[in-house]
Amino acid sequence: MSIEKSYLINQEFMSMAGYLDRYGKTFTLVYEFNKMFLVDQSPKEILEDSIREVGFNLKGALESSKRDLGDIHMLPLMVNPILGITVFPTKSHKHEDVIWFNPNHIKRTRGKKKLTIVVFRNGQTIIVHMKLAFFNNKLFIAERFRDDKIEGGKNPSSVS
Repeated sequence: MSIEKSYLINQEFMSMAGYLDRYGKTFTLVYEFNKMFLVDQSPKEILEDSIREVGFNLKGALESSKRDLGDIHMLPLMVNPILGITVFPTKSHKHEDVIWFNPNHIKRTRGKKKLTIVVFRNGQTIIVHMKLAFFNNKLFIAERFRDDKIEGGKNPSSVS
């Protein structure tokens, strides 16, 4: 498996999961539509770089989500309003082992006890340690947030 020095979230991005190696260094496992690879950055660093690439910052993205959705836990983030890329986490963005999902690539979800099986459009699956109803609620909020930002005219790059 290849290790990339850095990464910017793009339209092929499906999910990413942070983890610590045996020396305590944080890496991120990134799943794109046709490949999987490691990045020598934390998920938070990838988010910061990706949002900064389109002229915004992580703090502003968090504030925008909080303003639009209220004080809920695990807010979705608009990473790229031009491409309509929104991501949502499985736990607080402050955790290094958080998994981030792009709802654009999720085909369906299934529950198995206290787990959620996420099926992507390319047929890959990921098992998440979260109840199905909770995961689906986060997915729904992220999709609604994305649609409101893009289709609802709240897109900061749109002209009134």
